[in-house]
Amino acid sequence: MPESTLPCQRALFEIPDEVAYFNCAYLSPLLRSVRQAGHRGVDRKVRPWQVFPQDFFDESERARELFAQLIDARAKDIALIPAVSYGVAIAAANLKLTAGDEIVALDEQFPSNVYPWLEVAKQTGSRLVFANRQPGEAWTESVLREIKPATKLVTIPSVHWTDGRLLNLPDIAQACKQVGANLVLDVTQSLGAVPFDIGSVQPDFLICAGYKWLLGPYSFGYLYVAPEFQGGKPIEHNWINRRDSEDFGGLVTYVDEFQPGARRFDVGERSNFALLPMAVAGLQQILDWRVDRINASLATLNEKITNVAEDLGLDVTPAPERAGHMLGLRFPQGPPSGLLDRLKQQNVYVSLRGDSMRVAPHLYNNDADVDRLAAGLREFM
Repeated sequence: MPESTLPCQRALFEIPDEVAYFNCAYLSPLLRSVRQAGHRGVDRKVRPWQVFPQDFFDESERARELFAQLIDARAKDIALIPAVSYGVAIAAANLKLTAGDEIVALDEQFPSNVYPWLEVAKQTGSRLVFANRQPGEAWTESVLREIKPATKLVTIPSVHWTDGRLLNLPDIAQACKQVGANLVLDVTQSLGAVPFDIGSVQPDFLICAGYKWLLGPYSFGYLYVAPEFQGGKPIEHNWINRRDSEDFGGLVTYVDEFQPGARRFDVGERSNFALLPMAVAGLQQILDWRVDRINASLATLNEKITNVAEDLGLDVTPAPERAGHMLGLRFPQGPPSGLLDRLKQQNVYVSLRGDSMRVAPHLYNNDADVDRLAAGLREFM
């Protein structure tokens, strides 16, 4: 095994041998360590006399620090949020758009990064423009084609959620700078499985849900806020994001000032005693594995799946355009009727997104899983 790859980590999860789960882009299974962290958190709430004011802050700061390490940012740049839509709402509240401005998004982009901008367009008279990929064209080309002098915001993912096609974020960021457009990124479908460096892209806002490639719980995510927006407007006003909130005895001394950095954007009750320890455990494991090694390992596994798919006559996203961690497979006549149900009967789990069968493995998958997927697909060819 090459030094850059990792051996199968199935023993760290609770996945039966007979289950071939290729659906991390939908919902990751929990690591044993993450489940145990959640149980410890619930146990703490059973004994509230053992929960102290500092407990509302220490683990939150730990999550902030670990996520910042993933993107090479500072802990003060990170806010803790419950969902991508929450992070997009913060970006929308702090970016100035007016009549005639254009917002560029991807065709068939995940709706959490679309609906808020449709509302902004209604309220401001700006216009949401969808970049449509032409035959033989990469998503990056389609986005660059839509960036014009009227473009004031580009709001895109790092990979397309239906099939894992990559976007060249540094090139798109450079095009944004040339026309003075802001950049909002949703990296939910890549961060934790694909290396990312905030300095090479410099988005204004970066948002990531934690329950997919970050191996964390549902309803916990992260928001990076560029320094120039850290004095901005939060979408809610809670006690914990205000200055000196560590002093529980002084909370009735109301203050206008916020905690430093992006902490002003934290969701209320962010110190969730069950979810927060789980999020920390997931992030810590990813950092221990190293994202570059995760990516190399998943790319190796997906290469085996690609070979199987091509032998069966399926279309696979061309190598230069596809991310290492996720595959989109297309049937010549479209997805067969009953595909997911038939595969599920054989304990093989994938997703259909658009016209693509999305295959999203992780380190818990092995060659036996690939063989099970291959056998299931052969029935349809």
